[in-house]
Amino acid sequence: MGRELYFVLLLLGLFAVGIIGLALAGGWQESWEQVMRLSLWQLGALLALSLVNYLFRGLRWHLFARRLGLTLSARANMRHFLGGFAMTVTPGRVGELVRMRWISREAGWPFTRSAPLVLVDRASDLAAMGVILAVALSLSAMGISGALGVAALALASAVIATRPALLSALVTWLYRLTGRLPRLFARIRGAARSLRVFSTLPVIAGSTALGLAGWVAEGYAFHLLLLWMGADIGFFSAVAIFVFSTLAGGLTGAPGGVGGAEAAMIALLGLHGIPLEVSVPATAVIRVTTLWFAIGIGLLVFPIAERASLKAKA
Repeated sequence: MGRELYFVLLLLGLFAVGIIGLALAGGWQESWEQVMRLSLWQLGALLALSLVNYLFRGLRWHLFARRLGLTLSARANMRHFLGGFAMTVTPGRVGELVRMRWISREAGWPFTRSAPLVLVDRASDLAAMGVILAVALSLSAMGISGALGVAALALASAVIATRPALLSALVTWLYRLTGRLPRLFARIRGAARSLRVFSTLPVIAGSTALGLAGWVAEGYAFHLLLLWMGADIGFFSAVAIFVFSTLAGGLTGAPGGVGGAEAAMIALLGLHGIPLEVSVPATAVIRVTTLWFAIGIGLLVFPIAERASLKAKA
């Protein structure tokens, strides 16, 4: 964990340097005044809405785990889910696969058996964010170039990832294309077939509702933040910018979407007529109260989850 912590601190430093640079370009004094206008209760409200997102998605993780046949308690599953946030800023978020290691220790499951849980969780996030982005764009007065394409890509990825036949066919096609790593592709096909347990209507409806509620809570936090900073662009426009920027940051492949998400958010706010002295601090605050807040929770829970899993294994 020590090496990962250094990486988190390095990325946080780069994030801070980038935000400070933009603040200087747009007027440091004005940006700082915008931040200081926020009261403690307002910052608490933003963190509370982010916590709603994490708890709803954690509950979804627990429901998926139960559906897959994992008999660990809700407390253990929530511990795994939140602890994985410590690895959010690893490239491609692959570090979050540490959850599979904890499951392996506590339940004796091989990674191939718990892999569908990770896959369906990611797919559910993509589906929820794709739906939110499409609805927000249709109800807002703004247009975001490429946003509908991003929403369609997110939804298509979610559909493929949760349809065993489609995913298995895709894996088979990729194997025929490469002709390499037959054992790995065979395991992936096996994991794809395990997704059938998540394809029932009650599971899809319940997981989608939890995902929608969680991500809308964070979008609403961004709307409130802009409102408090005197830059009200409307609820649906704020949600569209937040979700699109989050997805766009993820598509860059950068750890945690750092850099890409912030650039997209500031640019889109600028297109909406929001000056840098407002868009930069708003972006900084919302990223701290969402992404970095999640990482902070993960860093607190990670050692607890690690000790609990080692104890269970022993």
